[in-house]
Amino acid sequence: MYQLYFDNQTLLDINFGTLLFVMLLGLLGERRRTADRVLYGSVAALLLGNYLVWRATQTLPDFSLSFPSMWAYVFFGFEAITVTYTLLSALILVRTSNYTPQADRAEAALRRRNDLPAVDIFIATYNEGLEILEKTIVSAMAIDYPNFVVWVLDDTRRPWLREFCEEVGANYLTRPDNAHAKAGNLNNGLRQTALQSNAPYIMVLDADFAPHRNILMRIMGLFDEPKVGLVQTPQFYYNADPIQYNLRSTECWVDDQRAFFDVVQPAKDAWGTAFCIGTSFVVRRDLVNMIGGFPTGTVTEDIHLTYRLLRHGYITRWLNERLSVGLSAEGLPEFISQRSRWGLGTIQVALTADGPLRGKGYTFTQRLHYIHGMMLWLSRPFTLMLLAGPLLYWYFGTPTIYSSPTQFLAYGLPALITFWGYSIWITGSRALPIFTEVTQIASALTVTATLLSAIVKPFGRPFKVTNKGLDRSRLIVHGKLALFYAALIVLSSAGLIRAFLSDPDAPGLVFNTVWTTIALLLYLGSMLVCIELPRPRREERFPYRASVRVRIGNNEFAGISTDLSCNGVGVRSTQAGMIPLRGHGAVWLAPTGWIPCRIARCQGDLIGIEFKLDMATRHRLIRLLFGAPPHNVANTARPRLALSRLLRRAFSG
Repeated sequence: MYQLYFDNQTLLDINFGTLLFVMLLGLLGERRRTADRVLYGSVAALLLGNYLVWRATQTLPDFSLSFPSMWAYVFFGFEAITVTYTLLSALILVRTSNYTPQADRAEAALRRRNDLPAVDIFIATYNEGLEILEKTIVSAMAIDYPNFVVWVLDDTRRPWLREFCEEVGANYLTRPDNAHAKAGNLNNGLRQTALQSNAPYIMVLDADFAPHRNILMRIMGLFDEPKVGLVQTPQFYYNADPIQYNLRSTECWVDDQRAFFDVVQPAKDAWGTAFCIGTSFVVRRDLVNMIGGFPTGTVTEDIHLTYRLLRHGYITRWLNERLSVGLSAEGLPEFISQRSRWGLGTIQVALTADGPLRGKGYTFTQRLHYIHGMMLWLSRPFTLMLLAGPLLYWYFGTPTIYSSPTQFLAYGLPALITFWGYSIWITGSRALPIFTEVTQIASALTVTATLLSAIVKPFGRPFKVTNKGLDRSRLIVHGKLALFYAALIVLSSAGLIRAFLSDPDAPGLVFNTVWTTIALLLYLGSMLVCIELPRPRREERFPYRASVRVRIGNNEFAGISTDLSCNGVGVRSTQAGMIPLRGHGAVWLAPTGWIPCRIARCQGDLIGIEFKLDMATRHRLIRLLFGAPPHNVANTARPRLALSRLLRRAFSG
């Protein structure tokens, strides 16, 4: 097949020009301007489309049933899914929405009214401990809204939880079985509350998501728009996920859902296809009743709920504000299991009779957006293929792309440069090479296995609750996964060295060397994630700067707090050297008054103070911290610091 020839100067001009253009767009472009989003997205789509055409027409071998041929075609098939997903993303992201101004106006109007609509707050719980549940329940009870009832829906039938609810004033509901998991639990709450409070609106909270005080005041006014059936807010977390924590990037790298919540969902909202994400949302009771209750039969009742409402002309409104905080998956197995469930649920909803692929009543745009979401999960096997490609070349002589390095430099590298630049720009640095890929690799094996098994049996799988609040105080090494990535490092390095020693002029050597170098970085990052560092803190700390007084015996000391949690406070004081270690006394904070305490540690001018709390004081602290908490985990990325932390973690342990 005829291929264009590119000399070195032409290749340099193409890639330098692409890099310069990407940098200029990144520096001068404004993400909030539609014209800039269209321009950058169009450039990225043009180069990616050009690359895909080149791959399809000039880089595939003659088809046969041999392994090399089959590998090349299967690899290209999944690569095409991934590139198509990116092209659709560029189209979707030309739009975005921002309902904060509307929420401002609506809140002002609500605060002038005396007849606010009633809300039933459902807190769905299965096996979470009191240290998690009390934050959610106490925060829900403290919501700044005059007309709501809190219902704790306990699917484990625990007497101690019933007693706790009675003590704090929440209502307690349970049922005799666990049929249909979370959706069944919500439907039980729907039926029982209909006989009591029967509020026209229902807010759903997961057991580990504490709402901010103003959550209902921000949400409720958006229902004035008749077509809005559900208002969803994003998930924010007050603990680092396994990727952030194990790569030591808690304060400089964002969780893997930030780009989706902060960028993709507002874009989908602008197209009328944002969807429910399971917690921190409010839905109209009459519409839930109309569709027969919260949907069962799939493991993702949230997105299923949105699409059942869409069939009847009701949309999910995305209010992109931090109005609750919850626990992210704390361990790698839980992180992987959660993503696997999301992928399976996406496939299940698509296959249901009333789903967006088979069901009636959906627009072309709604179906296209759902296919776009499916392609995210269907592209996961491509992540594994990228890791396998160099090994097949080094040990079996099986190429993946049948082309010269110069051709890839002309077609592939400009597309890659533009894709990386566009991803960083459009997400506001919430996507970053290496970190984003390592996050995807972490769950790729399990998600791929789940997708393969779903081909045979898509339904009938049990709903798996993500375990939270387990003991994380010890180093945990996930041996099989860590050995897998370590083996990839050894095999790739050995293959690369052997190839250079045996035939340094072999065709494809340069291309696969670069590919292997990138793969080695990803293997290393993935292996580090499998070595889970201890999390010795029982409670997460929040930044908190305020005047503090410490009283030990007859002496009182002044200081400034640095951070605050539900079991202690950090204080800086010039008098720290005078405070006796392990001394008992009290500490004064303006919002809580005097709290009995113990001096846990002193280091320079920093004092670590441990609280000795009764329940009433602990609940005051919960309301203070979770009513409108400051960010204690990165919500914007600092790429340079994140990369340096990754390297430090890799080479210093």
